[in-house]
Amino acid sequence: MPTLYTMPGTCALSTNIAVAWLDAPLNVENMAYGDHKKEAYLAINPKGQVPAVAFEDGDVLTEAAAILAWLGAEYGTEGYARDKALGRKEAEALSYLTSEVHAAFGPHFAARNFASSKEAQDEVKAAAYDRLRGHFERLEANFNESDGDWYLSERSFADAYLYVVTRWIEQTPLSIDDYPSLRAFRDRMQKDEGVRLALARQDMEPV
Repeated sequence: MPTLYTMPGTCALSTNIAVAWLDAPLNVENMAYGDHKKEAYLAINPKGQVPAVAFEDGDVLTEAAAILAWLGAEYGTEGYARDKALGRKEAEALSYLTSEVHAAFGPHFAARNFASSKEAQDEVKAAAYDRLRGHFERLEANFNESDGDWYLSERSFADAYLYVVTRWIEQTPLSIDDYPSLRAFRDRMQKDEGVRLALARQDMEPV
């Protein structure tokens, strides 16, 4: 049985939610923070990042978007990755969330990777918050254009990743209250049984 490696507070939560929604037969191994840089895990994923899926044949799949695409292709059901492939809009939304939006949080989580002095790090963070504000305004607008309670009108893997970034905003100076549709979405997600199961498996709580 494949094993999904996760860690509290990370984007691996999106893949964990997808596993729960699909009732996919994967083990979920939640590592303590820091274990992703230890030899045992680096032997599995030299990138030292989560999520990763380790297969019984020794193969390893990394990157949240790739894992979500594989989950849809392997375990997709009606309402999830129909026809065993991500739909065009779902693939586009996931690409945007996992690359542009996720990357914009980088200076907040690890400003030292972008500047050495505290003054420079503060400038980098301020610029990052401006970019994040633009992303959240776009996400809010896109959500308002959808028809229903989900980012793409119907529930998709994009919702799992969107939930992650609506949690991360709490760690920044930005406020989710400035984005009422995203706030309502996050509240609904936290009542979802699959989301609550994934949170518990990662030793996390609803916001």
